[in-house]
Amino acid sequence: MTETDLIQTSRDGALLTVTINRPAKANSLTPEMLISLRDIFRSAARDDELRALVLTGAGDRVFCAGADLNTLFDQTDGPDPWDEMARALHAIPVLTIAAINGPCMGGGLTLALGADMRICVPDARFAYPVLKNKVLPGQYDVDRLQALIGAGRSAALLLGGDSITADDAIAWGLTDRMVAREALDQCCRDLCATACAADGAHLKTLKSMLARIPS
Repeated sequence: MTETDLIQTSRDGALLTVTINRPAKANSLTPEMLISLRDIFRSAARDDELRALVLTGAGDRVFCAGADLNTLFDQTDGPDPWDEMARALHAIPVLTIAAINGPCMGGGLTLALGADMRICVPDARFAYPVLKNKVLPGQYDVDRLQALIGAGRSAALLLGGDSITADDAIAWGLTDRMVAREALDQCCRDLCATACAADGAHLKTLKSMLARIPS
C-alpha cells in the first residue's frame, strides 16, 4: 500500500472527505502520511469551490492513534512534518469537522483540535501521552486545549496522562456532539450542508472572524 493509499480523499460537490486509511495500524501517522495530509490541506485552502472538509479514520476501531511510534523519533532534514501539517489544516478557510469514529490519541488530537468542530461516537476515548513519549505538543494544541477545557483539565491530559471517555469529552467541551456510530457520517453532512450551499467569500469571512475571537 502506497502513502497515497494511506490517505484517501472523496469529493461530493463542495464537500471534501479526508480519510486516514491505515486501520491495521490504528490509523497511526508516518512522516510520509503527514506530508500527504499537508499537501491535501494546502490544496483545499486554494480550492475556490470547496466549502467544507471532514476528516475521519478508516474502520470501526480508531480515529487516529497519533504518530507511528516506529517513526516518532525519526530525524528528517527540513521543516517538522507535524508542524507543517498542522499549519496547513489551520489555514483551511472553510468549515472543517473532525468525525471522531473511535479513540483519538496523541497526534490524533492535533488533527481534532485543528478542526472547527469535533463530532465523536460514544466509544471514543481521548489521550495525549506526550510526557510518556518524551515529545512536545505544538503550542497551538496546548493553547487550543486550554481554551476548550481549561488549564486544570489540560494539565490532567498533558501532565497527568489522563485518558478520558466520550462522555467526559462532551462534558468538558473537548467535543461538540456525540452521535451513534451509524449516524456519524450523516451528522457531519448535515452540519456541512449550509456551508456547502453558501457563498464562498461570505463563508471565508465568517471563519476569519471566528479565528480572531479568543475562545
